[in-house]
Amino acid sequence: MGNIIELRHIAKSYDGIRNVVEDFNLEVKKGEFVTFLGPSGCGKTTTLRMIAGFEQPDSGEILLHGRDISELPPNKRPINTIFQRYALFPHLNIRDNIAFGLKLKKLTKDVIDEKVERVLKIVDLSGMERRSISTLSGGQQQRIAIARAIVNEPEILLLDEPLGALDLKMRQEMQLELKQMHEQLGITFIYVTHDQEEAITMSDKIVVMADGVIQQAGTAEEIYNEPNNVFVADFIGDSNIYNGVMADKLNVQFCDTCFPCLDDYPIGTRTDVVVRPEDVVLTKIDEGQLNGIVRSCIFKGIHYEITMEADGNEIVAKSTRDAHVGDTVGIYIEPDGIHVIPADKGLNHFNGIITKNHTVAFADGEFPCDVTQLYEGSVHDGKGHLFSKDGERIHLTGLSVVVDLPLEHLEMSDDLEAGGTIGEVISFVYVGDHYRFLVRTESGQDFTIVDEDLWNEHDKVSIVIPKDKIGLRLSDDVQAEITAD
Repeated sequence: MGNIIELRHIAKSYDGIRNVVEDFNLEVKKGEFVTFLGPSGCGKTTTLRMIAGFEQPDSGEILLHGRDISELPPNKRPINTIFQRYALFPHLNIRDNIAFGLKLKKLTKDVIDEKVERVLKIVDLSGMERRSISTLSGGQQQRIAIARAIVNEPEILLLDEPLGALDLKMRQEMQLELKQMHEQLGITFIYVTHDQEEAITMSDKIVVMADGVIQQAGTAEEIYNEPNNVFVADFIGDSNIYNGVMADKLNVQFCDTCFPCLDDYPIGTRTDVVVRPEDVVLTKIDEGQLNGIVRSCIFKGIHYEITMEADGNEIVAKSTRDAHVGDTVGIYIEPDGIHVIPADKGLNHFNGIITKNHTVAFADGEFPCDVTQLYEGSVHDGKGHLFSKDGERIHLTGLSVVVDLPLEHLEMSDDLEAGGTIGEVISFVYVGDHYRFLVRTESGQDFTIVDEDLWNEHDKVSIVIPKDKIGLRLSDDVQAEITAD
């Protein structure tokens, strides 16, 4: 089945601020149910609005059947949109609400009546066409909004969190009904939600987004069982996440224990390790791979959620058997329950410039540093001058460098004067015995910082960087100049 719509290198920003959507690439097949899933502010609604034509991309192409429609107005696109607020006309009855778009097309009354009757059957509201909108429940109004959209027989139906105003039970019922309607109609659905249950329940393909970028796209099973990164693992379902290292072939070490696994990476590779709570098996003491002390046991209806501490790391299990707080238990994890993701080298990387004061300017700040790292054998005289090992003076002002910052040596402070720059906590994930934070400066520079203390999203923090932990190296351009000389 061919693609009905393609998004190629789509980007969108507002007021010159960091891209709301950045280099977005996606193919949607005819008849697919695709869901954009992510936290608030990740760019999913903006992307939907660009597909609908309510927003124009700054760059890139939106192709419908291979034809660029990026500048086509909404009313010229075979696309209808349903919003969280249904925008029904309170002064019109059900029939006239549904027929509104058909009347604009100047269809005959007989044709309109036939189409309205057909969609009322689809949304299970036959015989109610004369009722007032004000007499309907939230679920019924949502069905009318769907009927009004599909009566125009669009090729693509866009749905922007349409179940957000419903209570939990009604939302769960409507998830199943929407899935059934999709199968019955054969229309391509593109759905926006921040609710992972909705996405997993209904979607053929889930597109997980964060910070305007696709983190992973695939089926619910693919994303749940094989997350690309810790953001996806943390956002989809419950996860235990740990720092790890490949200790041997098909063996990964985390929680101070070596576990057999199915992922094969070179020995010594730094990793993130994801273990779903349902894959953690409780055993008798010393019959597992490690022991843990039960810190809490909460009954969740169909299982117990058991939190244990093992060598300072928190391990959460979902089990049909309970456990007693304070007991020591064995913990066993099958190799196929351990998902290993190669991690970076534990560094933040930035482009910087050496100032006349021999500090380094980057990420909205200026930081003291050791400039002798840049040239082997060089010496700083303490008076603002750097000399090579041959005694020649080296001019550094304006020099382009790469700044390397180890995650574990960065600190956050609520004293906004304490560090060289200020950032906002964008997101965080719990990793065994600490938190890993994403902190963004005003100009959009991102720091990854680890901390045992919990900070909240949107907290303003000062980023403190010890002078002796700032790594410097010449940028590729400067290296090329030196080589050429």
